[in-house]
Amino acid sequence: MQKTLHTRQYALLLEGLRSIRRNAGINQQELGRRLQMTQSDVSKCERGIRRLDAIELRLWLAALSVDTADFFREFDRRIDADALASRRIG
Repeated sequence: MQKTLHTRQYALLLEGLRSIRRNAGINQQELGRRLQMTQSDVSKCERGIRRLDAIELRLWLAALSVDTADFFREFDRRIDADALASRRIG
């Protein structure tokens, strides 16, 4: 199995997290404060340098006031749309 950190799906996950944070008007420093981590650690997570595990992801979403189930419904939709677009191109 391929390491998921380097997949298109993980990139979509990170894009979703960045988008939620930005749309909420929260910068990396503020999110770090809420999560008790540094701005640098937030940046590393958002760029895929540091992996988020399931528990960290849940805490991250809570810090952004996002329901985990809602996030994953949208994430699944984005993965499906991306796969469909890839099939059309390829």
